[in-house]
Amino acid sequence: QVAFRVLVLQIYFTGVKALNIITFIALAMGVVIILQGITILPQFGQQDLVYIILITIITRELGPILTAFIVIARSGTAIATELGHMVVTHQMEAYISVGISPVSYLVVPRFLGVTISLVLLTIYFNIIGLIASFFITQIIQPIQFMEYFQKLISTLKISDITMSLVKSFIFGVIISSVATYNAFKVKVASTEIPQVVITAVGQGFVLCIIANVIITLLYYIFTLG
Repeated sequence: QVAFRVLVLQIYFTGVKALNIITFIALAMGVVIILQGITILPQFGQQDLVYIILITIITRELGPILTAFIVIARSGTAIATELGHMVVTHQMEAYISVGISPVSYLVVPRFLGVTISLVLLTIYFNIIGLIASFFITQIIQPIQFMEYFQKLISTLKISDITMSLVKSFIFGVIISSVATYNAFKVKVASTEIPQVVITAVGQGFVLCIIANVIITLLYYIFTLG
């Protein structure tokens, strides 16, 4: 039950507490993408391509990776700092001495909490980004909601949703694993904590970008192949 409470708190901190900044960035991205699309594409007679661009950029790419960056900045740093402090203050030894596994009690709930939250936040980011793009079109080039919605749905493929979810899941695994792994590298001094936090953040960014590139490449290889 205690581990479940840690899991719930991690989901609350990683997911719920990040909604404000996720909403702001998703709105901004939706606005920028639709503005560029409805301004440039009509010059080439390709107005309908704006829906493909929205789905591709927001759902497949920006949604998962930007959400991952936000989670790294917030939760990745928090986890590395918190667990690193617990190592320095010998709380890990205290858990072991009373028969509690630090991995099952501290690592697993954070691993699950970050991963679950990242998947849900990515879905939320995608929805908000697409909603923002609709409202901007009403200002510049009004369109019926049902028409907009139907064109988006007709453009959206199961593979787009799957790719977004797979990316967010893998990013969640990477972020939580990197943060906890680096936290346990702290030895004796509290001055080591900022160093492992910086390392965890850097590794998180790099590994998520690499994973994003690999998944995208695999998607196009199997799709075009």
